[in-house]
Amino acid sequence: MGYVYPYRGTVHIINMTVQPTLTANELAEQRTDLAIRRTVMAADRSLMAWVRTGLSLMSFGFTIYKILQEAARLMLERGEALRDHSPRNVGLFLTALGTIAIVIGTIEYWQTQKDLHHELNQEMRFNVWRPAFVIALIMSAAGLVMFLSIISKLA
Repeated sequence: MGYVYPYRGTVHIINMTVQPTLTANELAEQRTDLAIRRTVMAADRSLMAWVRTGLSLMSFGFTIYKILQEAARLMLERGEALRDHSPRNVGLFLTALGTIAIVIGTIEYWQTQKDLHHELNQEMRFNVWRPAFVIALIMSAAGLVMFLSIISKLA
């Protein structure tokens, strides 16, 4: 069934098919499902931002450690004095700070996922082991390994 109406000298036909109407509860359920998906994706983005920040701090700390370690070696060859533990302390601080940032982000992510499961009363299931979470766990372990490798190089 269609309706014909003129518009500026031309004739347009509008299709007037009847769409099944959804109840208010069905519409609310659709919107809630989309809101949950948006919340999960927002949590993923937040976790990846934590990982990006932590990775930057860890790599910068490790790089500073290596650069200052080489500078200390060159200064010792020239007979100049530099505190032995300065490179190690700076590297340890930045590496630890980056690792802590990733761990804090991972904890925040886990808490958000737990809150979503609690709010939903297990109505909608979604996978907690999402790629962002797995990457965060791997990066936390890598940060711990870097931190321990710097500690093991005690002079």
